[in-house]
Amino acid sequence: MTTLSRPERVAVARLQALLELLPTALDRQLTTAGVTAFEYALLEALSEAEHKRLRLSALAARTNASLPRLSRVVSSLERKGLVERMPCPADSRATNAVLTPAGEKAYEVGRGLYAEAVRALVLDALDGSEVDDLSRMTLAVLTKLDPEGRLTVTTDRACPADPPA
Repeated sequence: MTTLSRPERVAVARLQALLELLPTALDRQLTTAGVTAFEYALLEALSEAEHKRLRLSALAARTNASLPRLSRVVSSLERKGLVERMPCPADSRATNAVLTPAGEKAYEVGRGLYAEAVRALVLDALDGSEVDDLSRMTLAVLTKLDPEGRLTVTTDRACPADPPA
């Protein structure tokens, strides 16, 4: 039977703790924008998409959300007036999520809050080379977890944000 060494157990336990604590901490920082960190991720994806719209299935794939979870969150964003569902003109079976003008404004407010939160919660604890190390290490793990590159951050292995090889 294979077991993990103590340093391996500590590293994985710390990673799991980070993955548990960071979303909640980001949610608290984004309250002024009226969105959660996951809702912000959806608004960001729509903001970056052509015509500010994506099929729900594409949005789910981009955020690694199940369709039921995505549908619930999109419904919440609809109630807030930030997103609208519209039929997909290219495929009558599909539905698009479309960013509204209010959604664009919430995204812009959230973008600044998100940047401040990420800097305060994560980046300020690291120096420049450690940020590069974090990027390199997380890409190595993400490449194992997402070999098909479903998530945008793993799609382009030569992302301009990646540290030099």
